[in-house]
Amino acid sequence: MRILLVGGAVRNVLMGLPARDRDYLVLDASVEDFLAAHPTAKPVGKTFPVFILDHEEYSFLRGDSLEQDLLLRDFTINAMALDEDGGLYCHPSALEDLHARVLRPASARSLPEDPLRAVRAARFCAQLPGFSPHTELLRDMRAVADSGALKNLFPERLAQEVQKAMAGDRPGEFLRVLEAGGCLSPWLAELEGATDIPAGPAQHHDASVLEHTARVMDRLAGDALAAWMGLCHDLGKAATPKEMLPRHFGHDLRGEAMAQALGQRLRLPTRFIRAGADAARWHMVIGNYPDLKPATRVDLLIRLTSRGVLREMLRLELADKGRDHSALALRELEAIQSAHLPPEDCGLGELSAQKLRALRIQALRSKG
Repeated sequence: MRILLVGGAVRNVLMGLPARDRDYLVLDASVEDFLAAHPTAKPVGKTFPVFILDHEEYSFLRGDSLEQDLLLRDFTINAMALDEDGGLYCHPSALEDLHARVLRPASARSLPEDPLRAVRAARFCAQLPGFSPHTELLRDMRAVADSGALKNLFPERLAQEVQKAMAGDRPGEFLRVLEAGGCLSPWLAELEGATDIPAGPAQHHDASVLEHTARVMDRLAGDALAAWMGLCHDLGKAATPKEMLPRHFGHDLRGEAMAQALGQRLRLPTRFIRAGADAARWHMVIGNYPDLKPATRVDLLIRLTSRGVLREMLRLELADKGRDHSALALRELEAIQSAHLPPEDCGLGELSAQKLRALRIQALRSKG
C-alpha cells in the first residue's frame, strides 16, 4: 500500500505555505486492504471511495492510473501528488502554472463535472498570493454560467466558499474573477452589471461600483466579517435609477434589504447576514460621525455595539472613505457605557430605557 499526499497540501508545500488541510491518495491497495490497516476510518464518499481518518481525507484512484486521476482534479496547481520518498507526480501543466501563478482547469471536464469549481476558482484567487485566472478558466466559467448549471448549486457549499474567500489575502479578487467569468448571477446577482455603474461623481470616485467594492474589500483583508461588510456596503448603488447617476441618493436604504437577501440566499451565518445589512444601512451615517448630534451618536454606538460590529464599521469607513473616527467613537462609547440608572429608575420598562438614553446623551455631552 502506498499513500501519497495530494492536492492543495502539495501546492502549499511547493509554495512555502502552511499545508493545513492534508488529503491523501491510496495506491496499490483495495478498499478492504485499507480498512484492514485502518479500521477506524469512516466512509464519506458517495460516488467513489473516500474515508476520513484522524480528521484527514483518504481517497482512491479516479480513473485507471495516477496520471488519469490527476487529470480529473479541479485545477492544475492542485493536480499534484507527493510520495513518502519525495517523489513528485504532476499534471502536465501544474508546475508551469504554479510558477506563473495562474489558475487553470485540470481538464475541459473540470468545471462541467462540478460547477461549484467556478466559484471555488474565484475563492482561490482571493486566497492564493499573486494568482490570476487563466484564459481557459474564464472561458470555462462563462460556459458553465451560460449552461445554467450554477443555479443548481447547494447554497451550503457556496457559503463555505464565500467565507473562505472573505478570509483571503485579496477578498476583492473573489468579485473580480466571478465578474470576469460571468458567474455573478444567480447567487450574487445584485452585483451583475456593476462594472458599468460609476461608484459616484468623478471628483470622488474613479472606479465602477464593482471595482470600488473590491478595493474596499482588499483594504479589509484579514477580517472575514469586515470583508463581507465591504462587499455589502454599496450594494444599493447597483440598483440606483439610471437617471440619477452618477449620484446614488438613498443607496444606503436600498442596500440594507439587498444585503440581507444576499446573505440569506447564500445561507451565511446569521452574524454575517446582519453585519452585511448593517454595513449597507449605516456606513453613510458613521462616515459623518463627528457631525452627528449627540443623541444620534448615542443611538448609533449602542446599536452597532449591541450587534457586535462597531469596530468593523469603523474599519469599513476607513477603507471606504479614508476617514478614521475610531478613537473618537470608542472614547465616546466608553463615556456612555459609564452611565447607569439609579435603583429607583430601574424596572420601569420603556420609561427606564428613555431615562438611560437621556443619561447617556448627557454623559457624551459632558465628555465633549
